[in-house]
Amino acid sequence: MSDDGSLNFWDHLDVLRSSIIRMIVAAVVMGIVAFFLKDWLFDIVLAPKDSNFITYRLLGIEPFSIQLVNTGLTEQFMIHMKVALMAGILVASPYIIYTLFRFVSPALYENERRHSVRITVAAYVMFLVGVVINFFLIFPLTVRFLGTYKVSEEVMTMLTITSYIDTLLMMSLVFGIIFEIPVVSWLLAKAGMLKSSWMTKYRRHAIVAILIIAAIITPTADIMTLVIVSLPIWLLYEVSILLVRYSQ
Repeated sequence: MSDDGSLNFWDHLDVLRSSIIRMIVAAVVMGIVAFFLKDWLFDIVLAPKDSNFITYRLLGIEPFSIQLVNTGLTEQFMIHMKVALMAGILVASPYIIYTLFRFVSPALYENERRHSVRITVAAYVMFLVGVVINFFLIFPLTVRFLGTYKVSEEVMTMLTITSYIDTLLMMSLVFGIIFEIPVVSWLLAKAGMLKSSWMTKYRRHAIVAILIIAAIITPTADIMTLVIVSLPIWLLYEVSILLVRYSQ
């Protein structure tokens, strides 16, 4: 530390290292807790494969059966560790974000710090909303379609636990990122790189792109499912237009 109390380059590295260590420890501790709550954890994670899941009941979907299988000696144990770690990171995420912000905030002016807090909170909340919507809406519809799809009655469908978990984690991450559209749009508007008039002008193109994205995410021939998946993304686009308009 210099005479005026400011930190030099190596001091900043030490602070960054200690912050990273605290974040890793928090995630690992929460992951260990989740690991020992195996039954409760997997009751939640595996719920969308059952036809009595709340989404299927609300949409009036007929009962169906999906069977998960294990094909590797260490597969179930590794899946248990992966899901526990992801759950630990999710639970510890408020502390992780807070620690990161504490490291960055000294370099910001007061007004920058105030805006950064709002942006960080908004981005975090929107990411969680995307994960929740995926778990209760998008992923169940995807599992139901792909898990019951058959090219022939002679072919029995049995999904591996690895395929199920990897798809859930991947789609949760994708929709968490998709739900950052309003936040990113607001930031671009503040930087003068995006205007609401542009977004309104190209609304039709955006709708087509949204339908294509929804079709890729949920490859189903069911029009209703495609509409249900597209609707939240379209609403995000419309909300983004309003945010951009009022930020200019």
